[in-house]
Amino acid sequence: MNIFVASLPFSADDNDLRDLFEPFGEVSSAKVIFDRDRNRSKGFGFVEMDDDESAKAAIAELHDSSVDGRNLVVKVAEDRPQRSERRY
Repeated sequence: MNIFVASLPFSADDNDLRDLFEPFGEVSSAKVIFDRDRNRSKGFGFVEMDDDESAKAAIAELHDSSVDGRNLVVKVAEDRPQRSERRY
């Protein structure tokens, strides 16, 4: 299951995100999205967990929990809408 995590502390990195979810089960991947121009986190990321039950437990427990004074938003990631081709 792909999980969207928002309102992360800007200091959080991939390892911090992985550490947050590992108590609930095996984490396949954890990726904090970075702003290349500012070289810092955009405050959100994605976690991939193969076991749906573990993922649901993590979502239920971590949603609205506080990390470094920020209340996390944790939910199932939605499929990204396809962009239409630009015509010039």
